[in-house]
Amino acid sequence: MSVRASLSSSDSFVRRHVGPRASDVQAMLSTVGSASLDALVDTAVPPGIRLRRALDLPEALTESDALAHLAALASENQVMRSLIGCGYHDCITPAVIQRTILENPGWYTQYTPYQAEIAQGRLEALLNFQTMVADLTGLPLANASLLDEGTAAAEAMAMCFAKTRRKRTRFFAAADLHPQTLAVVATRADGLGIEVVVGDPFDARFDDGSFCGALLSYPTTDGRVEDYRAVAQAAHANDTLVVVAADLLALTLFEAPGTWGADIVVGTTQRFGVPLGFGGPHAAYLSTTEDYARQMPGRIIGVSRAVDGSMAYRLAIQTREQHIRRDKATSNICTAQVLLAVIAGAYAVYHGPEGLRQIAERVRATALVFAEALRTAGVAVDAATRFDTVSVRVADARAVLDAALAQGFNLRDLGDGRVSVAFDERSTLDEVAALLPCFGADATRAATIVDTVDATIATPLARTTPYLEHEVFHSYRSEHELLRYLHRLQAKDLSLTTSMIPLGSCTMKLNAAAEMMPVTMPGFGKLHPFAPPEQTRGYQRMFDTLERWLAEITGFAAVSLQPNAGSQGEYTGLMVIRAWHHAQGNAHRDVCLIPVSAHGTNPASAVIAGFKVVAVQCDSEGNIDLADLRAKAEKHREHLAALMITYPSTHGVFETEVREACDIIHQHGGQVYLDGANMNAQVGLCRPGDYGADVCHLNLHKTFCIPHGGGGPGMGPIGVVAHLAPYLPGHPLRECGGAEAIGPVSAAPYGSPSILPISYTYIAMMGPDGLRHATEVAILNANYMAARLRGHYDILFTGNEGRVAHEFVLDLRPFKASAGVDVEDVAKRLMDYGFHAPTMSWPVPGTLMVEPTESESKDELDRFCDAMIAIREEIRQVEAGQLPRDNNPLKHAPHTMAAVLDDAWDRPYSREVAAFPAAWVRAHKFWPSVARIDNAFGDRHLMCTCPSVEDVAAAE
Repeated sequence: MSVRASLSSSDSFVRRHVGPRASDVQAMLSTVGSASLDALVDTAVPPGIRLRRALDLPEALTESDALAHLAALASENQVMRSLIGCGYHDCITPAVIQRTILENPGWYTQYTPYQAEIAQGRLEALLNFQTMVADLTGLPLANASLLDEGTAAAEAMAMCFAKTRRKRTRFFAAADLHPQTLAVVATRADGLGIEVVVGDPFDARFDDGSFCGALLSYPTTDGRVEDYRAVAQAAHANDTLVVVAADLLALTLFEAPGTWGADIVVGTTQRFGVPLGFGGPHAAYLSTTEDYARQMPGRIIGVSRAVDGSMAYRLAIQTREQHIRRDKATSNICTAQVLLAVIAGAYAVYHGPEGLRQIAERVRATALVFAEALRTAGVAVDAATRFDTVSVRVADARAVLDAALAQGFNLRDLGDGRVSVAFDERSTLDEVAALLPCFGADATRAATIVDTVDATIATPLARTTPYLEHEVFHSYRSEHELLRYLHRLQAKDLSLTTSMIPLGSCTMKLNAAAEMMPVTMPGFGKLHPFAPPEQTRGYQRMFDTLERWLAEITGFAAVSLQPNAGSQGEYTGLMVIRAWHHAQGNAHRDVCLIPVSAHGTNPASAVIAGFKVVAVQCDSEGNIDLADLRAKAEKHREHLAALMITYPSTHGVFETEVREACDIIHQHGGQVYLDGANMNAQVGLCRPGDYGADVCHLNLHKTFCIPHGGGGPGMGPIGVVAHLAPYLPGHPLRECGGAEAIGPVSAAPYGSPSILPISYTYIAMMGPDGLRHATEVAILNANYMAARLRGHYDILFTGNEGRVAHEFVLDLRPFKASAGVDVEDVAKRLMDYGFHAPTMSWPVPGTLMVEPTESESKDELDRFCDAMIAIREEIRQVEAGQLPRDNNPLKHAPHTMAAVLDDAWDRPYSREVAAFPAAWVRAHKFWPSVARIDNAFGDRHLMCTCPSVEDVAAAE
């Protein structure tokens, strides 16, 4: 062995991230019939789009060096006590929740709970979240979270607009909302053609019949808690819906908006134990009445029953979702902030109603003492019913802010001669004493007046409506009991800690521990999004570097990190295209061409960005029909705005004529939007900016290793060509975006910044060679699995020389006729083998779309292939008449422990075949916690809050 080889680091990350060893790669290449990785890539990826140089990125860091580098970046951020408020507050994340959920791969590597039988723990945790929101807001139906408060308010506006069938085109928004909420609503309104009227709610008039809704703030951004009953009555008298942006912690003390007239309530659950994280990720909420169930954006968890009659949880009324309704959808939201919603729900479970009220009372008492101390010292304090925020009129705002900064506090300049202080769960009387001199009052005054302050809330604002009465909010007050409860929930969910999750298009790859560790570093986790820029230099350096890296990887001129989901990236990219057309004097260009194979979010995003969707056909091989594309582009040439495509295609192949498709659009005056969901097949091999795309969003929760978190968080930044860069989104409270920026699409300037270190660390540890190698192995793994399964199943789409990209589609449709077996039967049977099913019935009904990623080992790939081959043999037994069509392992799957242990076993196959169909299952058995769920029953009997003991007994 050479000295150089001996000196190579054992801390190299690339070999830890990529699953197959060198010897495995050679064996797999032999199976697929290729001499080398280079040769395989040459046949899979069209030569005309290949990148023929290495990416211009720094060489790979070792894990320890990368963590030291991230720690240094975090140390460049100054962690001050930010009492800025504006919708963001420091809080205490209970250690048991931080360690058991936030930092636990058993929670953060789960996928969206589409396969409910192996997601019962997460579904229960989300039902806790929905119950918490419904109880506190006083409305019966809540969803399983949204992206942030600003986008939740925009979604509520879209609901109001949809309820009037788009006939009422004005929306009232209170001037005292948080400014970022107003700005995000205005951006969304622009695409939808809604006029936002901003003003004083008490002066608003709704009697002209033009308003679809009114958005109120409770409390207001400057701290007032107003009685809006008369405003709500006036709105309702004119068929105008009332939306309320409410502080959820305040609702433990102040009357629920649902009791005084709110139709929809939105907000954030950030202060329920979720770190500030410089703005995210945080779980927003939206609650409403059951009348609007089918207009609600996002996901709803519902209670249903399994085939054995037992109670079970599932995603409810899925026909609402955008991938079903496509361009008829009122929202493009296809994700949530599940991990953060689970944390917020667990926070409520841990504290219970009494604990939450105690926290709220302490926060409010601190604010009241501060306000009274100033008032008695002769300082002008806004006279108002308040919760946590005190607004103070000062002669010199800059002097007050500087004095507070010298004491270690960030306060908020309201810009009108007032400075506000927003107290939080961490606030103390000592902090009040430190702040008082900054406003010219004596520090000792806090202690002397504390016993004289009256904390009574004037009726009718005092809360009388009960909340959190379900037993789950009263059962786990000790850490030991909560720990056990959370572990029981985790044990019901299959995650990447159990086995591969081979979901096509979803890229469930390794979320390495080294990538995750920076998330909870205080220098990243404890910053307020509107802290002074000089305190956030580490974050800014990371943003600038990550933008440069992503621009180099994609071949674009500029990148915006603001969109905090893939769906947001689609919407943002289209809004940027729209803004460019308008700036060119081409506002009439409003047609967006979209292939019929596209993600369902594509047409939904186009509609909410203000475009008309025209479908483009695909040929028999699943490729875009260029003749139809050319004809549609010519037909709409005067109005053509954009083409939306996915590359590699949604069918799992590299289309050879992608350049020609882009050229056709450019020749007819349009722009090309490329959906970057499949970027994992491109990094280091080809770049969208090189072969004709003008905009591309990147799913950082796919290609760049941010965990799916059970259905969120995600990030969807966009890259753009130079002429679109001026229109990248800005923000009212931070300088960001282009010179002619569109409005913000997310509440925080950089979306969900505290998870960006994950992707930053991944790229830093992989380096240019490692990134390319990962892409090559992702393509190898998919082709290896396709080669092993070919002959047992038909591979529906292939490219050059029968190759696929990083994913492939298995055709299960013939088995419906031959054996009475459908795709759901195979998906459920895979659970008995310990696997999550691939993407089911998309992009083609009756198929499975398989994506292994590069981080799965050959052994794991073989186990999955062996399971699929064994299932095919079971189908053959049905086809041969050896097993009945309606009584076989597939029809009864998944098999629970209760079913296998039941004395009454009358099935024509053994218990061993049912529960232990493969040798590896004996070594580690993951038991589905419920039998197959009756989806239709759950939709017919919609129940979306925690069931009572009586409900459970009735189900049993």
